[in-house]
Amino acid sequence: EYEISLPAELQPYEEVAVYAKVNGFVEKIYVERGQKVTKGQLLAQLVAPEMNQKYISDQSSEKKSHSDYLYAKQAYERMLEASKTIGAVAAIEVERYKSAMESAQSSYRSASAGTAGSGQLQKYLRITAPFDGIITSRNISVGALAGTGSSQPLFMIAQGNRLRLTLALPEKHAASIRDGMPATFTISSQPGKIFETKLSRSSGFLNRDDRSLTIEFDVDNASGDLQGGDYAQVKLKLQRKAPSYWVKKGSILNTQSGTFVLTFNNNEIKKVAIKEGIKLDTIAEVFGEFSNDDLIVVKPSEEMK
Repeated sequence: EYEISLPAELQPYEEVAVYAKVNGFVEKIYVERGQKVTKGQLLAQLVAPEMNQKYISDQSSEKKSHSDYLYAKQAYERMLEASKTIGAVAAIEVERYKSAMESAQSSYRSASAGTAGSGQLQKYLRITAPFDGIITSRNISVGALAGTGSSQPLFMIAQGNRLRLTLALPEKHAASIRDGMPATFTISSQPGKIFETKLSRSSGFLNRDDRSLTIEFDVDNASGDLQGGDYAQVKLKLQRKAPSYWVKKGSILNTQSGTFVLTFNNNEIKKVAIKEGIKLDTIAEVFGEFSNDDLIVVKPSEEMK
């Protein structure tokens, strides 16, 4: 097991930009920057008179279609009753009335769907919070036009009671993490205070740009002591999945032909090619053809025979 320290960033667990789904003028604003909100809370109210008129028009069309359907249904039922008397009504007349009823029914269903759509669009005039969080930005004023054509969100909302501690782990350490790995971190705004957390997730793949592995720790912030955006210094206790060899740093021999360690067994010095791993204060991790019984020359030189 070995310990390393890396910089990281505290981010909101969830952060979202709130836009208006329909075009309308801002009638009322109910929140300000820094205000805590709950899921479903009304943030702003838009107004769109033409949308209200369309909804009223769709309602009228639905009522007319419903009346036409009821009339056609009643006419078909009467015709069906009359057809029970042999020879009173031709069979094709019954089918014609039935077809008229089904057509009126389809028109009524279409009108109902149109009214429901207009009603749903009206609901979009109410801008609500998608989750519990804090308003981090407010970009609108009363009377402003909001809608699908705007590139600027109405509000920015961040979840503050839970945070993500995100850091980039260098490639050489990527194989040393484990599920539930504990970690501690500090932030500059609260010197001397140490926070504890556990590994929550890993990206699973190295970033192609900097050859690092992104890992995340979930941090409970119900007390509100922390704030998203803080930079943190994280201490990790890592461990290789399989045992590895460590030697004193001075035992490593760097030459033009490569990097080596000298072993001394049975009065014989042997040069073993190595690859270096992790370096700590006085020791370094090495990979090569070793055994547990090998003696390592502490101060090697190329002159040794």
